[in-house]
Amino acid sequence: MLIDDSLTLYEFCDQLRSAPYISVDTEFMREKTYDPRLCLVQVAYGEHAAAIDPLADGMDLTPLKDLLRDPKIVKVLHAADQDLEIFLNMLEEVPGPIFDTQIAAAVCGMGEQPGYAKVVEHILGIQIDKSSQLTDWSIRPLSDRQVKYAIGDVTHLCHIYESLSEQLEKTGRTSWIASDMEKLLEPSRYRTDPKDAYRRVKIRRPKRKTLAVLREVASWRERRAQERNIPRKWVAPDEALAEIAHNTPKTPKELGRVRKLNARGRDAQDILDAVQRGLSSPPDSWPPLPAKKEYVNADDSLVALLQALLRLRCEAHGVAMKLVANRSDLEKLAGQKKPDVPAMHGWRREVFGDDALALLRGELALTGRKGKVITLD
Repeated sequence: MLIDDSLTLYEFCDQLRSAPYISVDTEFMREKTYDPRLCLVQVAYGEHAAAIDPLADGMDLTPLKDLLRDPKIVKVLHAADQDLEIFLNMLEEVPGPIFDTQIAAAVCGMGEQPGYAKVVEHILGIQIDKSSQLTDWSIRPLSDRQVKYAIGDVTHLCHIYESLSEQLEKTGRTSWIASDMEKLLEPSRYRTDPKDAYRRVKIRRPKRKTLAVLREVASWRERRAQERNIPRKWVAPDEALAEIAHNTPKTPKELGRVRKLNARGRDAQDILDAVQRGLSSPPDSWPPLPAKKEYVNADDSLVALLQALLRLRCEAHGVAMKLVANRSDLEKLAGQKKPDVPAMHGWRREVFGDDALALLRGELALTGRKGKVITLD
């Protein structure tokens, strides 16, 4: 069902007031804007499923907003970050509680960041029709095929949520994902403070003073993109900001030599002012240099043993290896006395961390038997 009037939306949302959860998805466009432009919201629970058109004339989304805000209803999404960014803009809050089926599927052994189509096929045995995936969702009217495709996402998501919840409960892994779900509720995850926007820009061999200039220029770009609701690169590309930070132009003529920059008038003067603010800022306020990659004196053979143990333990528990530890983590385990890595905390320690420490202490060994690696306690 496509909902494009306020009364039908109210009636639909009223039917879901007592639902324990709702599956939610969005279709949006952001190629030409700073904030994603919401074009469609899909919601489902049980026999109720609808695609809600926020672009319809006179549409009042208040009932949908109230539904999303309800703390008694779990909001089920897949790879939730972009959808939650949209809802944060709409509601001025992240609508918890959240259940991200991508996170849950990873803990249930479906890979590190399993895509929606992969999860649907793995759990439901259905291959998703992707023909409408790249459609322009802002164009009206929507076709029946588009609406069917959009609603299919959330109806499948209901079955996936119930299946994953049951699997997590049976395996005692519900608590494993709790902290990851909580992190999804942090607004800072979805909003960029203009003062921190410089961190997005890659710059070669910077000095702290260079970063001070970059911080001011990138902050200006972020605010201008927000004001105009256009992509950052339309204001100024990253390469231009890096060049400005290195060369610190002080006149319009010098600024005009910056490649890929088309700033004129007010924008040009604002950039020059930002450069001056960066240059005149006190040294104790300059950003720190990016931390160099920590060198760990770890024996490669020992790291290889840990990697073999990691594979064994992850295969035994049906969990993706990278979800538990990466190469850098293994090097720290092998080369540091008290490594602070994810594998030393929570469920990851249960799966791998304690055994890794036992291996390092010589209390656990690996050997080959019948063409496989096994552990000897």
